[in-house]
Amino acid sequence: MSAASSKAVVLLSGGLDSYTAAALAREAGFDIYALTVKYGQRHGHEILAARRVAEALGAMAHRELAVDLATLGGSALLGDGEVPKDGLRTDSIPATYVPARNTVMLALALAWAEVLGAYDIFIGVNALDYSGYPDCRPEFIEAFERTAGLATKAGVEGGMFRIQAPLISMTKAEIIQRGAELGLDYGITHSCYDPLPQGAPCGHCDSCLLRARGFDEAGIKDPLVAHVF
Repeated sequence: MSAASSKAVVLLSGGLDSYTAAALAREAGFDIYALTVKYGQRHGHEILAARRVAEALGAMAHRELAVDLATLGGSALLGDGEVPKDGLRTDSIPATYVPARNTVMLALALAWAEVLGAYDIFIGVNALDYSGYPDCRPEFIEAFERTAGLATKAGVEGGMFRIQAPLISMTKAEIIQRGAELGLDYGITHSCYDPLPQGAPCGHCDSCLLRARGFDEAGIKDPLVAHVF
């Protein structure tokens, strides 16, 4: 924990990765200040999931910020084209990549952290079982941490921000197993890129496939099927 503050800003998407990252922040003794960004995604189901997760974690506060990246486009998650189905590809950046999304989200989290007097920001990015997004790599996280120190009043005055990505070198199965050890209910999360009208997962997009493989390899049944919202 930072010597300067017990507060941590946690980027919370409503998915199982950010839920686990937030739970690890709580386990480390941080008070959680959850931030969810409405970036123009195709559906609002993950926002509802983020609210459930924030409540389950006992977040001190949960802010929802609207930054409509859909006005810029450039991603299937923003309505530009169809969400790819039934095939995980690792040899190219997929159509679901949202240009600069994590850069934007971390910048917003950094702004709130500076206001709160917090120096720790948690993000649930993963560089192993993921869809090939460039802003999920350790190099990016390290570069943004350096930027945080240069771009803020708190940084110039000697504060040291830490961008914490505790899942970055874990497989999806390892993440799920760690969450199970923490007693997390993954049934309240949402992972699907292209859910059915009532919010049920499509079962065919990259995110659904990665989630299913992770639970299978972890030897744990996905509890999402037992929940109806």
